[in-house]
Amino acid sequence: MLLIVGLGNPGSQYALNRHNIGFMAADAIHRRHGFSPWRSRFQALVSEGTLAGRKTLLMKPQTYMNESGRAVGEAARFHKIPNADIVVMHDELDLPAAKIRMKTGGGHGGHNGLRSISAHVGEDYRRLRLGIGHPGSKELVHGYVLHDFARVDGEWINPLLDAVADNAALLADGKDSTFGNRLHRSLEPEKPAKSPKVDKPAKPDASDKPARPAETAAPAGKASATSPSSPASPPAGGPFAAGLKRLFGVKDE
Repeated sequence: MLLIVGLGNPGSQYALNRHNIGFMAADAIHRRHGFSPWRSRFQALVSEGTLAGRKTLLMKPQTYMNESGRAVGEAARFHKIPNADIVVMHDELDLPAAKIRMKTGGGHGGHNGLRSISAHVGEDYRRLRLGIGHPGSKELVHGYVLHDFARVDGEWINPLLDAVADNAALLADGKDSTFGNRLHRSLEPEKPAKSPKVDKPAKPDASDKPARPAETAAPAGKASATSPSSPASPPAGGPFAAGLKRLFGVKDE
């Protein structure tokens, strides 16, 4: 069994906090892949489903961030899930907004959710680090992570969560590098479309001899063969329309 854990704090007052992007990612996978309804178990909300034909348990610990390891440890022991089959999705201050990194093992980097999980199961589990940016100084971190995302952040959060859900099956296959690369490619800004190339009118051949007067008169209403054609209009375009309604209009499940 694969265990995918999204980290966050329970309660509607925390639902749109930066610290809760792990919960948001778990919800995106839950919606996209038809998992069972959320239910309370292991001091968490859990849901069962399949990814790439593999039985998967989604989890949102309800112990608050600092005690996330209690829920993860209980589920891992009950189902005998090794750390190699545990994926933890969490907010990452040390990555710019919309950037992600897949990593196995390592320290907690000051993240209290990871600190708790490592204390209960060890450090060699897999992590999906979801960049939220840094406020600029250590003193501002607490208020920053416990503050709601700004509306403009919907321009990158919604595509990021969609990409996580679209490629979640790769996590079940253990293809973490491919998963990371797919997300990076899908989140790259679109390159502006090039304007269509317009052919220049052909120049008359200098070696042509001038025609006699009787031969130069063209039939009435017939256009000259050397008249340039009108250039085609460039394709219409516009800025990317962010899914703000989905991010800010949906209540907690």
